[in-house]
Amino acid sequence: MDQVSSTGRTVHITVTNAYDLKGFKGDTPVTFVRAEFNQAVLGDSSKITVSPEGTAKYNFTSGIELSPDGGITLDDLAHKPLFLTVTEVLPKEKKQKDEKTLTLGQAVVDLLPLLEGEDSFETTVPLHPVQGSPLETPSPGSKQCSLDVKVFVTEPLLTAAQVSASNLLKVTLEAAYSVPESFMPVGLQQNYMVGLQVPSVGEKDYPMVFKNGNLKLGGEREVVPRPKKWPIANILAPGANNIPDEFIVGGPYEEEEGELNHPEDKEFRNQAECIKKRIVWDLESRCYLDPSAVASFQKRIADCRLWPVEITRVPLVTVPKGKSGKLEKTDDENQLSFHGVAYVNMVPLLYPGVKRIRGAFHVHPYLDSTVFEKTKCLFSLFRDTGHHLAHNNKAGGLNSPLSKPVSKNLKEEKAVKDKEIEGRARPGDLQAPSIKSQSSDTPLEGETPLSHNIEGQQYLEAGTYIVLEIQLDKALVPKRMPEELARRVKEMIPPRPPLTRRTGGAQKAVSDYHTQIKSISRAILDEYHQMFGKQVIKVGSDVDSETLEEQKCQLNYELNCSGKYFAFKEQLKRLVREPQNLDHWLDYGAFCLLTEDITKAQECFRKALSLNESHIHSLLLCGVLAVLLENHEQAEIFFEDATCLEPSSVIAWTLLGLFYEIQNNDIRMEMAFHEAFKQLQARTLQTKLKSAGTIENTDEGVKIEHSFGPWGAVQDSATAMKSEGLTGIKLRSSHTLSPHLPAELQPQPQGPSTVLSSLDEFIEESSKAHSESQEPMMTLQPLEPSLAQKSSNVLLKELTAKKETSKCQDSSAVLHSTPYASPQPPATVFMETIRFLMKVNAVQFVHRVLAHELLCPQGGPSCEYYLVLAQTHLLKKDFAKTEEYLQQAAQMDYLNPNVWGVKGHLYFLSGDHAEAKACYERTISFVVDASEMHFIFLRLGHIYLEEKEYEKAKRTYMQACKRSPSCLTWLGLGIACYRLEELTEAEDALSEANALNNYNAEVWAYLALVCLKVGRQLEAEQAYKYTIKLKLKDEALLTEIHTVQEMVGFGDPSF
Repeated sequence: MDQVSSTGRTVHITVTNAYDLKGFKGDTPVTFVRAEFNQAVLGDSSKITVSPEGTAKYNFTSGIELSPDGGITLDDLAHKPLFLTVTEVLPKEKKQKDEKTLTLGQAVVDLLPLLEGEDSFETTVPLHPVQGSPLETPSPGSKQCSLDVKVFVTEPLLTAAQVSASNLLKVTLEAAYSVPESFMPVGLQQNYMVGLQVPSVGEKDYPMVFKNGNLKLGGEREVVPRPKKWPIANILAPGANNIPDEFIVGGPYEEEEGELNHPEDKEFRNQAECIKKRIVWDLESRCYLDPSAVASFQKRIADCRLWPVEITRVPLVTVPKGKSGKLEKTDDENQLSFHGVAYVNMVPLLYPGVKRIRGAFHVHPYLDSTVFEKTKCLFSLFRDTGHHLAHNNKAGGLNSPLSKPVSKNLKEEKAVKDKEIEGRARPGDLQAPSIKSQSSDTPLEGETPLSHNIEGQQYLEAGTYIVLEIQLDKALVPKRMPEELARRVKEMIPPRPPLTRRTGGAQKAVSDYHTQIKSISRAILDEYHQMFGKQVIKVGSDVDSETLEEQKCQLNYELNCSGKYFAFKEQLKRLVREPQNLDHWLDYGAFCLLTEDITKAQECFRKALSLNESHIHSLLLCGVLAVLLENHEQAEIFFEDATCLEPSSVIAWTLLGLFYEIQNNDIRMEMAFHEAFKQLQARTLQTKLKSAGTIENTDEGVKIEHSFGPWGAVQDSATAMKSEGLTGIKLRSSHTLSPHLPAELQPQPQGPSTVLSSLDEFIEESSKAHSESQEPMMTLQPLEPSLAQKSSNVLLKELTAKKETSKCQDSSAVLHSTPYASPQPPATVFMETIRFLMKVNAVQFVHRVLAHELLCPQGGPSCEYYLVLAQTHLLKKDFAKTEEYLQQAAQMDYLNPNVWGVKGHLYFLSGDHAEAKACYERTISFVVDASEMHFIFLRLGHIYLEEKEYEKAKRTYMQACKRSPSCLTWLGLGIACYRLEELTEAEDALSEANALNNYNAEVWAYLALVCLKVGRQLEAEQAYKYTIKLKLKDEALLTEIHTVQEMVGFGDPSF
């Protein structure tokens, strides 16, 4: 397939020494070495006497002449070995004219290193004994006989640039399994052949044929690893058939690229590869591809994704005496027997970084119309060239390389060879006339219809498949290295703020931390001494617990009034506060996508990525935003880096495939989607091995609502309710209320908020209650051990002990008594990606994925499909379309709680609160929870408050607080308790809300009302002050506060 650029070069082979030799007669036999290549003898060494130790010094050099004009080419060096045969010369007997010789063994030298840019190499090759040779039984303590060989050229055959641009193709045919029952190992012997054509330079193809398959009856699996063999028949020494250091290793079916790699195929393949008949080749054929051939090879794959691999058999008969004793074909060469074809998808070789495909491929009857339809090929390797290909040694000849007589004149040898192949089609001359019109798929005369192709049909009936491997030395499409991707990502994201330089190491850091804690504790203790004196310590054992508790309350009151409590708390916060939180930036970016602020969203996601350059979801979101902003080069870097860092990520591969679809790169799109489906299939198999149990809190029976969260595979909506519980905090009447964080340490205020503020709803869904944001403004009362896993406030305990306990328990029955069924895992990679994108409000990307979900064989229009469509239109406030898709979703699954939940959101946002309440109530009555129970409880509770059904509102918010406590759930509960005149419970709930978000003006407003009602003037004024400072927008609530202030006569500092 290539031509040597120079006028001619010589490859020199020198055999220096042989070790551990022994002959048929005597301890010091006389031997010589013969070098052969391409069925031609290169020369014989001198006759050397072997030493008693078994050593022979040949120092024999021969050469291979490379010629661009019909001679030996670089491709010959790639797939043909050099044979070195050691022969013993027996002593002449009386009346014997010629010397007798007996072959001892044969060695094989692979010349492939010369095509890798080397100008010389040395190797020690084993001398494989022929049958009956004394080398078959080595002497005790001796090693296998071997030869020292040196191969060299005056200058490299290929330059560095040529080596880089060229390639080496290796095709390994392992076996055909589950062959037709009519294949019998007895009777007329058959030559089982498989062939394919490899694109060469220009329009010519190179035939690659594997012959002499070994038919086996089965009964056991082929062993692995097993050696690959040279595609050359009748090699003298059995061991010389094996290619050095090349083995068939097999592998799991799931990792193959063929057609029988699915779980449902496993049983059939096990039977076929253990029990049924098979034909075994185990041959590897090579083909050197020069730069132009590489381009042709790559273009052919892009133009014709499926390549035909033909299979047939040719009968063999014994030649009569007087001729060669070999088996040859019969004279009937016009009929093809069992002509079949397998279609091999070569596209994976165009995937970045892919060098190898291996798999099992079904064998079909060979029909011209079908072959042309699938492969665009009009040429049959076996039918259109005839069976003479079986004699073509380049594709695995039947003749032994030793079958020719020794010729001292190599030019004469070459002339004989040229004369032999005269009139025979050369590899480059195999372009037969088209057998049918290219403008029509209708077969011309002579094509065998399927009904008449009875032999080929037997392949389908038997389920025959071939297993082969196609490997390249270098990937056709280079893949970016992980280091390069990491560097490119680092260049695109903003620099991470430098860390403060610390000296002294970890031990000093811990010591400094303890010192600061002691300093703050000492300051608090000094305040205590100033109030109660140091003598309390001396008689501390005589002070009862009630007195100590009262002293704590007084100390907290004084610290709050003086502002020292605030100062001490902030000093502690500076010690334990996280410098930056990646999840917060992701939440902020998702909110910006909701408001369609793409630029700000990109800034947020890149900030998150700067905090952790290996965070997969940050990389994916940066890629999504780059696509939306049409920065495709950066998008590809982000997506590729994500697949590199987490190759098992279904979402990463799917998004990469969607990106390539936008780029109209069909091959890479197919690669990414294929990998995504492969990873989903592997994960599904692992999931089936695990038992699907209920996820339930055994102590309290609280169901944990799972959803596919934006920053991880699965998130729990009740993560704030950790198993260790929170300390039972109760607000004392003598405490002064104050914000937890100063403005300089708190994120910028989010503005006035209400129970239904869209910003608060979004942030509260994703935010977590951090320990520092729950710093008590009150004394601590540890919970009893039995309550260690209860809610975050003793309010939940106190409320259930009151008169409405039974009602609360009844309304919570659905929540607590039924086991939770986790959401159905996604059936397709597209639906899993849709869930991820919906969580981050990337609606622009969702519609593209929905199109794939609709067309996917495993997908299609489903209830979840219509639900997603409804949600996307709901975000756009297209209520008519939302209702239309919800009706279709309900028709497919009327009992799906998500359908009723989204329908409730539709009515709520459109202002029909009566219908919204009905839908929400139906949703919470289902045994299985909807995926957005947090919002459902919030909005249902709001409707109850609006309709003054305070008992129902209280129960609803109680459930929300137990499942996923947030500022808004505690606020709603506090409002309901306040309207029911349960002021103590209201104060506790509002205090919890304030601890989670002390910038909510409505929380401060209701705290002001509670303090006004219980007569705490200072705290009422302080709460009112923060209400005004945070600019409460609810005029009716503000008017109510003014009314109560006028009624009690205090609460407004401006009086």
